[in-house]
Amino acid sequence: MNKKSLLFAFVGVVVLGSLIYTFTGTTDPKLYLENVAAERERQFKFLKYNIDSPLEEDQKKELDSLDFYPIDPSYKVRGRLVPVPNKRIVEIPMTDGTLERYIRHSFVEFELQGQSLKLLLLQAEDEVDLRNFFLAFADGTSADETYGGGRYINLRQDGSSSITIDFNLAYNPYCAYNPDFACPIPPRENILEIPIRAGEKNYNK
Repeated sequence: MNKKSLLFAFVGVVVLGSLIYTFTGTTDPKLYLENVAAERERQFKFLKYNIDSPLEEDQKKELDSLDFYPIDPSYKVRGRLVPVPNKRIVEIPMTDGTLERYIRHSFVEFELQGQSLKLLLLQAEDEVDLRNFFLAFADGTSADETYGGGRYINLRQDGSSSITIDFNLAYNPYCAYNPDFACPIPPRENILEIPIRAGEKNYNK
């Protein structure tokens, strides 16, 4: 399996964890915190122990934890899906200069920190479940508190015309841990000026 394929294997693993979390979502504040904490622990164990981890063996030995912002329920928001007219396949630049094909599918409009925001949702060209989406974004913390190449969230449509975005589940791409991996660069529509202080922080080598 090549390194680009491994990237998408990791995305698949994170999708599974995130979707399990989505479908066990709760209004109970304590249980919500436990669910997010469990997802973060699963992510750590994958990176440290899984054969498909992007970490080299010496990195795995040194990895004691991942660095996250404190869980903040205010970063879990409900958004309105606005389909992109004439959906089409676009080529998204990767960090190694290659291109990866995605469907430019929908925008999601939502409120956060008193601001009205809009992000572009992509869908894998070969996605079987049309409710699954990929969100790559950068924000005011990028290249400072968080990885400069942006972060990812895997989303699943959970309403007829709406979707939940939980920035507490934002995670680093493989290339944040190992520059030998190629990762999608967030599209220009998804470069936010406001800081999103939720989810995973920079990986400390």
